[in-house]
Amino acid sequence: MSRLSKILSIMLLALLAVACSTTRRISVDDPLYTGVKRIHINVAEGEKVPEGLDEQVKEVVNVAPNNSLISPYVRHPFPIGLWVYNNWEKPSSGFKHWLYEMLVEEPVLLSDVRPEVRVHMIDELLQNNGYFSGGVSYELLSGKNPKKVKVRYTINAGKAYLLDSISLLPDTCHLNHLIDSVAMRGSYLVKGSRYSTDSLAAERVRITNAVRNHGYYFFRPEYIEYLADSTITRGAISLRMTLSKTIPQFAMASYVTGDVTVTLHRNQGGGEPDTTKTPQVTIIQMQPSKLRTQLIPECVTFRKGRTFSVRNMTTTQNYLSRMGIFNAINVDVMPDSTASRPTLDVNINCTFDTPLEASIEVNATSKSNSYLGPGLTIGVTNRNMFGGGEQFNVSLTGAYEWQTGRDRGNSVFNSYEFGISTSLSFPRMLLPGFVTRRRRTLNWTRISLNADILNRPHYFKMAQFNASLSYDWRANRYTTHSLTPIKLTYTKLINTTADFDSIMAANPAVAQSFESQFVPQISYTYTYDRKFGRDNTLNLQLTAQEAGNILWSVWELTGSKEEKQLFGTPFSQFVKGTAQIVYGHRLGGTHWLMSRVAVGVAHAYGNSTQVPYSEQFYVGGANSVRAFTVRSIGPGSYHTPNDNPDGYFDQTGTFKFEANLEYRFPIYGMFRGALFLDAGNVWLLKDDPQRPGGTLRGATFFKDLALGTGVGLRFDMEMLVVRADLGYALHAPYNTGHSGYFNMPSFKKSLAFHLAIGYPF
Repeated sequence: MSRLSKILSIMLLALLAVACSTTRRISVDDPLYTGVKRIHINVAEGEKVPEGLDEQVKEVVNVAPNNSLISPYVRHPFPIGLWVYNNWEKPSSGFKHWLYEMLVEEPVLLSDVRPEVRVHMIDELLQNNGYFSGGVSYELLSGKNPKKVKVRYTINAGKAYLLDSISLLPDTCHLNHLIDSVAMRGSYLVKGSRYSTDSLAAERVRITNAVRNHGYYFFRPEYIEYLADSTITRGAISLRMTLSKTIPQFAMASYVTGDVTVTLHRNQGGGEPDTTKTPQVTIIQMQPSKLRTQLIPECVTFRKGRTFSVRNMTTTQNYLSRMGIFNAINVDVMPDSTASRPTLDVNINCTFDTPLEASIEVNATSKSNSYLGPGLTIGVTNRNMFGGGEQFNVSLTGAYEWQTGRDRGNSVFNSYEFGISTSLSFPRMLLPGFVTRRRRTLNWTRISLNADILNRPHYFKMAQFNASLSYDWRANRYTTHSLTPIKLTYTKLINTTADFDSIMAANPAVAQSFESQFVPQISYTYTYDRKFGRDNTLNLQLTAQEAGNILWSVWELTGSKEEKQLFGTPFSQFVKGTAQIVYGHRLGGTHWLMSRVAVGVAHAYGNSTQVPYSEQFYVGGANSVRAFTVRSIGPGSYHTPNDNPDGYFDQTGTFKFEANLEYRFPIYGMFRGALFLDAGNVWLLKDDPQRPGGTLRGATFFKDLALGTGVGLRFDMEMLVVRADLGYALHAPYNTGHSGYFNMPSFKKSLAFHLAIGYPF
């Protein structure tokens, strides 16, 4: 009864807050501000409101009223703070004073908003965006209570003023000629562009950056000025570029690079200097220290006697930073007063980071198969093991996980996992020089050794060991390559339960994929990632891998007719390929329409009859068809019998197709929303009598696609995104007992909820 009393008390207080006056102490001469009517910017017929102007206007008028829900437009109906302010006398002390201070809310009055000032600010915004003939006004809207007002802003922008004629600098010196040539290569300073102070400011920055990369290090954006005249051509702007009369003489000079010196400081400070001179740079290394000095000239892009470029400062700093062994890198320049021409000496100071780093990390893990749970990782990293920026890492990991999504009856999905991982990474390619790669980004060679124990309660305990050598490099700005020429994986079922054995006995094909085996692999991944302007993104990823073919070829060359094994254990032989394309289009502001299509195929042959279970495909879950739980659909139209809640083991396939469409939009602050539509399934490339309807058929392909929609909420902290998706199934590819395309048996059984970290694609 006490809990019920508390609930009733809260409800009664809320009703009192609504029913009692919230304006008793407010004067009619300075009424309560209750928000803003929705704003619409009226422009000339045939024109569109410039991108970003809506957001700028909203920022000007965005004064949150009391009990604001969506500022400044929507308020929630429980003004408790206002009710306390208007109806309670302020106690001097005690519990009542504390309660008053906790609940009270000062009223936001019209005098706090000052709409006449905001009208002036909006008018300035319009003029800064080229709208000089418009007008802005406001009116106060009051209802039955004259002590409450809402503000309506009327914005008539009129016709935008365009650039009519553009006069650049007179070609009287090298600097003027350079500025003019850079300006003419831009897209804004052309006849017909809308006048915009923001665009002019951005153009000044663009020109200045280009000029500073041609030796004019001390040149600044404020040295470029514009004179705009709207009287020469009616309704248009005549623009003339000039240089400031106060520009200093040294900013007009073009500099060349002088001496380049790199000083390497110990993390603890101090030490004895050891100087090494190279054709490009002088290196001063404080001893004792461990770093091969030949690495430094590779990172420094300055060349003595060449035109000084600010771009070289950024590039050099990035090259040094990418080694991962410095915690501070400073690039400074100093004019050389003894040189015969304007010269800048470059001094680079680098401080080593601590060579050893230990970490203890407690986290929540969200995987693509919808498993979620806490984890603990303890790791040690040596950042400069051999003096060449090599990174050696050892980490111990443990995790306990459970599956999100719709309940699967009596199936036990909780699991635990622990393992050890070691890796040695070299910040360069230990490959022949003919491999084309981009020097501007870091290329890696990695050697890894891992061991892992996975325990599924009531089913099995599995051990997995793998060793690999891989290369990651960039060929250009948009293309990334990853090659793993050697990866050897060994999986072994340590023990199984009677339930698991009975499931495998009923599914021979699945049982074969769980057999203990070696998986010798070679894999390659190609990634193309590019932005097209501000509104379009494209990411293409292609992966090809094979297993066992080299070993099989060796056995064939020897002419052996025995079973092909490695260390007395059969090895798997298969080929596998996946392709995924993600395309994003910005609809305006932070509204995006994202789409994805993914295809995968795997085929076992030769020494294997089935692709290993860990290499097969499945769909459903937080990053797939979100209206269904992981492994709850497929292959094809096959579905686990209702009396077998543990049949998720056989809901995998060797062919996969997925398609996703997602509309992402802002809600408030760091909260984002999403509406999505997902489709997909897996199929078998080989017939399996135990899974009827699971084989890929062209005639039933579209009918076999599971379809679902849903809504999502994201908390986007930039560095971390926490995501919650509620999916609603529209079509299941299996027999649900209901006819027609939309065949889900009930609303409840159509829902699946997923909590995940990161965006789904």
